[in-house]
Formats: sequence, C-alpha cells, structure tokens
Amino acid sequence: MTTRTVPTPTATRPGRLALLAAGWLGLWGVLALLATFTGAGYPLGANNPGGSGTTLLRLIPVGLGPPLFAVLLLAAAVAALVMSRPTAGPAVRWRVPLLSLGWAVAFVLAVVVPDAWVLVLLGYAPILLLGAPFGWPDVDYADVFTWALFVKAAAMFGGLLLGVVVLAWQRRTVGACARCGRAGGDDAGWTAPASAARWGRWAGYVAVAVPACYALTRLAWAAGIPFGISAGMLAELRDTGAVWAGAGLGAFAMVGAILTLGLVQRWGERFPRWMVGLAGRRVPVRLAVVPAAVVAVAVLAASMGYLGSPNFWALAGGLSMAAAPILFFPLWGLALGAAAYAYHLRRRGACGRCGRE
Repeated sequence: MTTRTVPTPTATRPGRLALLAAGWLGLWGVLALLATFTGAGYPLGANNPGGSGTTLLRLIPVGLGPPLFAVLLLAAAVAALVMSRPTAGPAVRWRVPLLSLGWAVAFVLAVVVPDAWVLVLLGYAPILLLGAPFGWPDVDYADVFTWALFVKAAAMFGGLLLGVVVLAWQRRTVGACARCGRAGGDDAGWTAPASAARWGRWAGYVAVAVPACYALTRLAWAAGIPFGISAGMLAELRDTGAVWAGAGLGAFAMVGAILTLGLVQRWGERFPRWMVGLAGRRVPVRLAVVPAAVVAVAVLAASMGYLGSPNFWALAGGLSMAAAPILFFPLWGLALGAAAYAYHLRRRGACGRCGRE
C-alpha cells in the first residue's frame, strides 16, 4: 500500500504572484510619483469630469491624490515583495501590520478607485464590441475607453492580485496551505461541501433576486411602463435616451442573474445538452468562480460610487424606484461573492499543492 506524501504548506517556494503584484504596484507607484512631480497624468477625482460624481475620490484634493497613491502603492509593493519570501524569518513578526496594509490597499484599489464606470463598461461591453464593425452604437470610442477608465481597470486588477497574494501569505503564516487554506484533514464546519451547499444556495438566490429586480424596472421603462416613477420622469428619460442606456444595463443584469443560477444549480456543474461539443462535460471551477468574483467586486465598487454620490440621489429623485434596486447593490455584491466561494468549496476536491481533501 502506498501513501501520498503531503508537502509542508509553509515550505513553498517564493510566490510568483507576489512578485508580479510587487512589480505591478511598483510600476503604478512610480507613475504616481511622476504625476506628483509633474502635476499631470492623474485622471481620478475632480480630474475625471465624466465620472467624478460617482467616486469617493472626489473628496481627496487633486494635489494630494498622486502623492497619497504613490505612498500606498510603493508600500504595498514592498509588502508584496516580503510576502514572496518563505514565511520563516523576521517578516512574520510584522504579520499584523503587513496584513493590515495589504488588505487596506487591496480594498482601496479594487473597490474605491474603480467606482461605477467599470461595472457600466462590463454591461455595455458586448454591445460595444459586437456593434463596432457596424458603426453601432453611435459613440466616440475615444470618449469611452479613456485613460481614466484604464487606470480604474488597472487599479481593480492590482487590488484583486494583491488580495490573492495577501490571502496566500496569511494562510502560510498560520501553517495552512497557501492555495486551499486547509490546515488539517477533511473539511469541517461551514467550509465543508455539504455546509457550503446550504448557505451558498441562499447566497445564490439573493444574488439572483437583486439584479433581476433592477432589470425588471429598467426593461419596464424601455417598454413604456412607468413602473415606480412618474409618467413625466419616464418621458424625460425617453427624450434624453437614458431609458435605452438603462435597458442595456438591465439586460446585462438579467443575463448575469441567469448565469448566477448556475452557481447553485446542477447545470452549473456540467455543460447543458444544447452546448454542442461541451455537452455533459464538467464546468471548470475557475470558469464559474473567477467571472463571478470579478463582477462581485465591480458591483461593490459601483455601489460605493452610487450611494456616496449626491448627484445620484438628485437624479434618482430620492427614495424612488429609480434608486431602490441600487440600494441593494452592496447586498448583491456580497451575496454573489459568497455564492461563488460556496461553489468553489463544493467542487474544489483534493488540493493540487498539499494533497488534502
């Protein structure tokens, strides 16, 4: 009888992702320094007129933004570099400060900086990409894909990357596997597959209900039904064309709600019959989890931008049906992230690094 040798989780080689994160954050930290000294190139906050109304960065003076980001990014780059090394050594003594810094910067980059425009772009991306060869919609793509949008997307990528690195290092410093987080034998408690299936199902249904309600209101307006708003407001939305923009986002939200069902339904684990060439095959776990996690973070970023914006409340007319579904966006983001994590726990199986099941 043979036995499987389980490697020691803390004896892993320096993380390539940590080195990538250090390089990425360091690069943007240097760019922030250049913006500090030159006074140019900072596209956030008040320097982003098209999106300054839906971002908390409007509260930071333009002159303070670049040096503040330079300090945060360079400090986080150094922290990521430290986390790329084996955990044995003096660095472990600074575990709490390093983890606090890493998680704080990851949150700012992934949730605070992107605001609502990254989620809006995700909603319009299919239309923009498919319609571009045919000249529809009639928009100037230079006004859509701006330097500000690129910076926000880069910030979200850097925040997610740093979050993965910090999580892995946090696990390693307590003797757990950096990849799966297991420290003992079988899964136990709320991370067990059976338990994750139960609470993940509730999270999944919440993550379906919120975008579905949002979609129904916007699609109703597109159909000429003043659901929850006055006829005058609907006429104004139609005159300005805003109703069709809302319908596009509503359609994106409805598609997302349907796909979210796959996190809690059997067809989300195996491709359905109508998918020729893939029918019956197991759905790769990352194919479901990664997009859901990205959308969850984008929704949280959008909710912070919208709910913290005076312009949003003014345009929405206070607590009307125009604003009501968006009030639940934070719940949507958290529920979608939880449903994706539960799906991961249910289907991850044996860890490829430590061998634990």
